[in-house]
Amino acid sequence: MYSPKDPDRPMARIGEDADQDDFRSIDPESGVKRGLKTRHLSMMALAGIIGPGLLVGSGGALSGGGPASLLIGFGVIGIIAFSIMQSLGELTTLYPSGGAFTQLAARFVDPAFGVAVGWNYFIIWFAVLANEYNATTSILSFWSDKVPVWGYFLILWTAFLLFQLCGVTTFGEAEFWLALFKLVGLVAFYIFSIVYVSGGISGTGAIGFWYWHDPGPFVDGFRGVAKVFVFCSTFYAGCESVAVAATETKNPRVAVPLAIRQVFWRIIFIYMGAAFFFGLTCPANADQLVNGSSRALLSPMTVALQNAGWQGGVHLINAFILVTCISAINSSIYIASRTLLFMAQQRMAPSFLGWTDKRGVPIPAITLANAFGALSMMNISTGASEAYSYIVNLSGVSTFLVWGAISLVHIRFRQAWKAQGYRVQDLPFISLWYPWNAYFGLGANVFLALVQGWSNFAPWDAGGFVDAYILLPLFFVIYAVYKIVFKTRFWRKDEIDLQSGRRRDLEEVSEMAAGDLGAPLPWWRRLIRNF
Repeated sequence: MYSPKDPDRPMARIGEDADQDDFRSIDPESGVKRGLKTRHLSMMALAGIIGPGLLVGSGGALSGGGPASLLIGFGVIGIIAFSIMQSLGELTTLYPSGGAFTQLAARFVDPAFGVAVGWNYFIIWFAVLANEYNATTSILSFWSDKVPVWGYFLILWTAFLLFQLCGVTTFGEAEFWLALFKLVGLVAFYIFSIVYVSGGISGTGAIGFWYWHDPGPFVDGFRGVAKVFVFCSTFYAGCESVAVAATETKNPRVAVPLAIRQVFWRIIFIYMGAAFFFGLTCPANADQLVNGSSRALLSPMTVALQNAGWQGGVHLINAFILVTCISAINSSIYIASRTLLFMAQQRMAPSFLGWTDKRGVPIPAITLANAFGALSMMNISTGASEAYSYIVNLSGVSTFLVWGAISLVHIRFRQAWKAQGYRVQDLPFISLWYPWNAYFGLGANVFLALVQGWSNFAPWDAGGFVDAYILLPLFFVIYAVYKIVFKTRFWRKDEIDLQSGRRRDLEEVSEMAAGDLGAPLPWWRRLIRNF
């Protein structure tokens, strides 16, 4: 558990802490290896985590809300995500080590608050992991039912566990190429969509925006729009994962700001692009989306290809989704395991989960995180589509709670920064539009956490209500129990530790020689770096 900062500790200026621990390949505090390159983190920020949630789950959002609702949902949640990433960029660039925002919540607000945030964040990722296993086993069963669903799961579970044990550098390299593959696949679909709606495919006429007229832009009015918000929050979950990976990054002072900027393009190109082209090429009332086979998870991409005359397109899209599932499962295990690791090292989780081997691999945390993928076996009794719905509702409210907590942590950090005599100009990354941006993120996420399940009130759906809101009281139960047991308190601004977690880049010398650190860059190089 964190304690107030040592009053005798010198208040070092930014960049003056030259502890040799900064240049070790193994982080001395957490025991993990600093093995992720700048390009690894950038590609994770741009296309990491993207998997069946976006490519398959968007079909449910489209059928429940319509194409306009899909655009509105992705747009509104995208604005909130951008706000959160600005706050996170300022925090993570200054404090790349020490356990990401879950530990910053404990340092800047209250240790009990950090515990509640950490466990809610873990809930997001074991729910997302289960959903991804669910999608993968469903696709494999669609191709061949000779192996039972649980058999596919055991094969995948073992394969991903062994891969994660290879270490963070192997993980980062795999994620780089898988993310690049996802980008190429989405670009190919966007090009197909333009050709298709323009009438460029033989045997089909130009449909243009026909599906915006029939069946129409909205399904079920505002109620449909509200339903889409929960789906969209789950799709966006993962943008904040660059903070979790920062501890294992070689050069966070360069890599983290670049990764934060990449999130803007992720929102525009991937989320808004997918929402636009899915609504353009797939009708919201498509029979496959509403009454699709429980064995074949049909996404809007599949429907579009079949409507264009290629009935075998389901196999191509399922193959593409399968590859994205590999990336998404890999990333989910990584984020969930590191969340457990960092919490365990701060007495927020069982201590055995905080152990790493000499290569910097947290074997117990990886094994336990991967074990939660067994929730995907709900597929056997409820069907793939219903299992997906249960898991999405479970994780949706947690996303709003964690994002709201990041905004609150940022506000507390700035208050302490000012109270202890530091200047904003000294920060290596300055959040846009503070304080309005941070307060907007806090208010918007609290509001969405409260209203995201309102559709269960009329008509009353007791099961849906519990599924949508059960994690709200759980957050406060975790907070209260930890606070009472460990007798924690809310830190005053003057006693908040603003020193721990800073470090310099491993390749600082080469970065300064290349002009990435130190000297100001010309405008054209700053522009290129944003891409």
